[in-house]
Amino acid sequence: MTDPTAPSSRALPFETASWARRVLALVIDWFASWFVVALILGWDHVARTGSNASWWTLAVFVVESTALTSLAGGSFGKLATRLRTVRTTPGGRDPRPLDPLRALARQIMVAVVIPPLIFRPDGRGLHDLAAGTATVTLQTYRSAFLRP
Repeated sequence: MTDPTAPSSRALPFETASWARRVLALVIDWFASWFVVALILGWDHVARTGSNASWWTLAVFVVESTALTSLAGGSFGKLATRLRTVRTTPGGRDPRPLDPLRALARQIMVAVVIPPLIFRPDGRGLHDLAAGTATVTLQTYRSAFLRP
């Protein structure tokens, strides 16, 4: 019989980032993506009623966040808010960035919106569970993943 007070074997050995910082990172990413689209398509196109600029913004968001997550460990917004996306492994410590395919799958799920809204008590949403990831602060990343 298992002890109900014992931590779950599936619990992470480190703390995940707060929802406030994650939402702030997402807002920064969205505005940065919108700004890129406005630069490319022009303000008139972006401001026009019925414009497809929102779809272009979503596409830029997915591409930007996928590329930066697989190269630098986090999207532009996450890097700006000192967050990192890390792999979750049975040992709990894997400092390598996500591979591009896993990062793309994760960002598509974020773009769908529903997976991040369904989450576990440890703060990981369905997108994190499916991709085998977690979002942590830079301080947690340095202490839990880069220590000898």
